Amino acid sequence: MKMRNVAIIAHVDHGKTTLVNQLLKCSGTFRENEKLEDRAMDSNAIERERGITILAKTTSVKYNDYKINILDTPGHADFGGEVERIMHMVDGCLLLVDAFEGTMPQTRFVLKKAIEANVKPVVVINKIDRANANPQKAVDEVLNLFIELGAPDEFLDFKVAYTSALNGTSSLDPSPSMQKPGMDPIFDLIVKEIPEPKVQEEGPLQLQCALSDYNDYVGRMAIGRIQRGTIKVGQTVTCARLDGSTKQFKILKLIGYYGLKKVEIEEASAGEIVAVAGLPDINIGETICDNGAIDPLPPLHIDEPTLQMTFGTNSSPFSGKDGKLLTARQIEDRLFKEAQKDVSLKVSRVPNSETWIVSGRGELHLGILIENMRREGYELEVSRPQVIIKEIDGQKCEPYEDLSVEIPNDFVGDVMTSLGSRDAELIDMDAGDVNTKINYIIPSRGLIGFVTNFLTLTKGYGIIAHTFREYRPIATGKIGERQIGVLVATETGQSTPYAIQHVEERGVMFIYPGEQIYEGMIVGENKYDTDLSVNVCQTKNLTNQRSANKDQTVVLKSPRKMTLEACLDYINSDELVEVTPNYFRMRKRILNDAQRKKWEARNK
Repeated sequence: MKMRNVAIIAHVDHGKTTLVNQLLKCSGTFRENEKLEDRAMDSNAIERERGITILAKTTSVKYNDYKINILDTPGHADFGGEVERIMHMVDGCLLLVDAFEGTMPQTRFVLKKAIEANVKPVVVINKIDRANANPQKAVDEVLNLFIELGAPDEFLDFKVAYTSALNGTSSLDPSPSMQKPGMDPIFDLIVKEIPEPKVQEEGPLQLQCALSDYNDYVGRMAIGRIQRGTIKVGQTVTCARLDGSTKQFKILKLIGYYGLKKVEIEEASAGEIVAVAGLPDINIGETICDNGAIDPLPPLHIDEPTLQMTFGTNSSPFSGKDGKLLTARQIEDRLFKEAQKDVSLKVSRVPNSETWIVSGRGELHLGILIENMRREGYELEVSRPQVIIKEIDGQKCEPYEDLSVEIPNDFVGDVMTSLGSRDAELIDMDAGDVNTKINYIIPSRGLIGFVTNFLTLTKGYGIIAHTFREYRPIATGKIGERQIGVLVATETGQSTPYAIQHVEERGVMFIYPGEQIYEGMIVGENKYDTDLSVNVCQTKNLTNQRSANKDQTVVLKSPRKMTLEACLDYINSDELVEVTPNYFRMRKRILNDAQRKKWEARNK
């Protein structure tokens, strides 16, 4: 059977996973009585909740005489490591662009990866039915992006399809009235424009591990495309390690992909994308070869992490009250297991301590790891994210990012003022009747804590996207630290309405009455730029004149609800976030009020 390997790449939320659903539906992969869930490829609970793809997914469909292997990739730059490696498994890609939003920072990021890997793109303009959609403008923006990224001449003559993935319609004509049910125009372009896999059918086996999967029965599995030869269950093969060593092992299982099913197969040949089980410690980039012909493929390039955080065992007074997994050994095992699965993640233990430095590609990347650990029952404490400083030609350099914001015209002044204070450099501005689109270059540390602030400034109407650009010499000045002070608890106990009523005039509360509080915990935000110690556990002294029931008439303002990402954005370098299965609490590193004040006086 003829074969095509294709990846779907796009900016986050431009409709990749919805399009894959339609391709599955329209290819006849499913029986008519089979129900296909929305965004069926997003199988992880966090992916479904947030509407983002975190892990690349593999599927395949049959169209006429062709088997088309489709890889759904993450759109967010924090998971770019997945996109880079997938480009080595495919021969073409569908570049998906929103007909209304046009090209965005992550569109640039994923297209750059495709061009670097010499993967031929077919452009799909999606959401053509959207109000105010401008497909022609989107195509022009894509062409400009190709030229800007130095794409080869043959890529500039790209073919375009127009779709509404949500409605399941497509056409080769930009007019919405020409849309017809089905995805045949896209399938025809895949077959016609994307080349056959560049592989050798004859010869000794060669398969490079580009992604990894995990199975409770066989451990880690290597996912990759067979570059040469065939592979069979029961065959003894050699893994060429990244450090130059080799390891023989037996193929225990071979998994192929059809629709949403993982199918056990006995044999696969060159061009197929398969998962191989048998070597539980295989790493990304290592090559599986025939025993007599060890011929490793070049290692895969992976962008370095740009952000790091300190993870530690929970040292708060409430340690062990909520989670089951809280020892240093349990946390370390979990972090190193994650680092084996995710090559964009680096973990190193701080000597003589129960803390680890965890480096990743961005706040979302690290935030997802923390959220997964929390759901698995871990307790830990994490620090404020910090950028990774590199020395280049004897000069200290920090990461910079391309930032794009689209905001209602009423909020332009506030957002520009806020970004100006974070050392953002204005590149261009496109003012429309309702919204203004502004592009900046900004130090990565200027973005730490900005997203929450941005949503507040734009009342939730702003769109923000950013992606790594390059390392530059460190900008002077203090960028990114929170400028406002916090309200810090001085007592351990249960918060009371009586105490909160007296404290809330000092600022904004983060807690409800009846919550368990400990000394050093951050319970609110101060009006001013200094921290204030407050007692939120104070109770009213009862006398024969006053009734205890009087407390029930207290009317309090609703506290500010802080998500995990908001907490990580919010804290300063002298603060931590305590994360447990059911709670996340912000706290000072030094919990004792008197000791903290002495430390602050010494470090002024």
